[in-house]
Amino acid sequence: MARENLNDLLAFVAVARARSFTRAAAQLGLSQPALSQTIRGLEARLGLRLLTRTTRSVAPTEAGERLIRSVGPRLAEIEAGLVAVTDLRETPAGTVRINADEHAVAAVLWPALRRVLPGYPDIQVELVTDFALTDIVAGRFDAGVRLGEVVAKDMVSVPIGPDMRMAAVAAPAYLARRPAPRTPQDLTGHACINLRLPTHGGLYAWEFAANGREVRVRVDGQVVFNTVSMIQRAALDGFGIAYLPQDQVQPHLDSAALTWVLKDWSPPFPGYHLYYPSRRQPAAALAVLIEALRYRG
Repeated sequence: MARENLNDLLAFVAVARARSFTRAAAQLGLSQPALSQTIRGLEARLGLRLLTRTTRSVAPTEAGERLIRSVGPRLAEIEAGLVAVTDLRETPAGTVRINADEHAVAAVLWPALRRVLPGYPDIQVELVTDFALTDIVAGRFDAGVRLGEVVAKDMVSVPIGPDMRMAAVAAPAYLARRPAPRTPQDLTGHACINLRLPTHGGLYAWEFAANGREVRVRVDGQVVFNTVSMIQRAALDGFGIAYLPQDQVQPHLDSAALTWVLKDWSPPFPGYHLYYPSRRQPAAALAVLIEALRYRG
């Protein structure tokens, strides 16, 4: 295959991983018709169909899967090599894309970034917020942020925050109507404010531990949200018990607007870690952010 067709391979891998011409076109900065024409041309030159297209989805064929396994890692190596060359510039520059959940962005990432970014005007940061355990390689992110216990073992992981605790909290007005729970199992008799996760549309199971015993409780209530800020708002409005990071609700605990229940069942656990693929040397811009975010106790 001619060297000028390297871009066609990049386009094919982007579509195959995104399972969508629309999303891949946005990632590559191309129009959807131009991307479709590129893929058709690649298939014509190879004499093979690489993608199965329907009105709702795109999926690689057997030949497409084999091509991804063959060229995908090599394309990643080429990208890493280009990044290494650009790192020779004296001033760190470029865009860093980070995937993180809502609380991590508000509690850890933005407080650090707003301090460091004024000193590096050539660095742009894109923070993409979601609760899914996103594949940062397939999503073309430079790094991700998750709790230390859920970071994949094949990633380089850097602690960026202290240990955390989750807190089951409720407004005094709610607890005046119902007695506070004494064990996690008591939550099944309470109105609880749920978090909807994007993965399979499931509800988040609340996790507790005490005296070496771990308990996961699936709770029920009148309202469900997919953002922690709205869960906190509903708790303050007396709609039930919420399960939120302690640091987020601490000001409301201090003002007695919220009460912490089941506190003895809320031990600390490893906090947020920034992670990136171990086979990739971080670009200069990302390296600057890693040092700014690194938690030193």
